[in-house]
Amino acid sequence: MNSNIPSEADDLVSCDVCFTEIPVSEAKSEEATEYVIHFCGLDCYEKWKNQSKNEEDH
Repeated sequence: MNSNIPSEADDLVSCDVCFTEIPVSEAKSEEATEYVIHFCGLDCYEKWKNQSKNEEDH
């Protein structure tokens, strides 16, 4: 049995960068005052963070 497959009881969310579905229990979150965004890992978080910096620079 593959333990990486989420059980039916797990709620899934999509990574805000690559849209991969991941269990809520495994999601990395960046909280703001009005919303929560989820990342499947540090690579996607870094990509999102760099996009935010580039938008602020322009």
